[in-house]
Amino acid sequence: MNVLQSEELSVAEIQEILGMGQSRISTHLGQLKRAGLVHDRRVGKNIYYSWAAAGPIKEAELRSIVRLAVADLPEAASDQSSLQYVIAKRKNRTREYFNKLAGKFGRSYCPGRSWQALAHLLLTMIPAIDVADLGAGEGTLSQILAKSARKVIAIDISERMVEVGAQLAKEQGITNLEYRIGELEEPPISDNSIDLAIFSQALHHANSPQKAIAAARRILRDGGRLVILDLLAHGFEQARELYADLWLGFSEVELVRLLDQAGFRETDAQVVSKEPDSPHFQTVLATGLK
Repeated sequence: MNVLQSEELSVAEIQEILGMGQSRISTHLGQLKRAGLVHDRRVGKNIYYSWAAAGPIKEAELRSIVRLAVADLPEAASDQSSLQYVIAKRKNRTREYFNKLAGKFGRSYCPGRSWQALAHLLLTMIPAIDVADLGAGEGTLSQILAKSARKVIAIDISERMVEVGAQLAKEQGITNLEYRIGELEEPPISDNSIDLAIFSQALHHANSPQKAIAAARRILRDGGRLVILDLLAHGFEQARELYADLWLGFSEVELVRLLDQAGFRETDAQVVSKEPDSPHFQTVLATGLK
């Protein structure tokens, strides 16, 4: 109980600290658990123990009892030293792993570390604003945005996409997401009513990218932002048949020029990803303020 009051420890770590056999330690931990004094949790093959948050004895009283008990134990001081050694060894193991990974962290596999997960994290930081997802498809992005935004309007030219997306939103109980049928060049959204407009892999489907960008500016409030995620200019002609693409991507310079022509300010464009497999599509991110 003394070593557990400051740290959650595995059975193996307690065994190392106290210098006792595993069966003896497990027996005592079992008795403490039945008495409601400790809590356990399993992580793979390991079981970790800690003080129970709401045990039968108030925490202040229990700490006093443990303090009085260990005062008569000559091993208490060495146990604390062993505890600090075990915790330091834990930290060193983590430190050594990341020291080896330094310089190649972004290129090495790390369980659970993905751009998809990171995108979900960042999208939860969207403030309570009004968002237009232009060329939304089924609205996967719209549904994530709706978790934080005040309102999201998802626009798509496909009646079936709008139908499916609206049904998904209904099933998930999303009430601040509205699907509308419309074209990128003429989105059915009132002027000056949106804080953030997004073309996510949609602009290359527009008949006129210039008109689509101008229309996005029309629906934005002053200070509103347009964000474009699209393919960098490429030569993969099969995309016209495979994905119904009308444009084979856009260069960074071209996107900045289109934004400038539409009247946006603080425009910028940069490549943010490259696919490892052929035809090695690259994604460009472009932004502008109204």
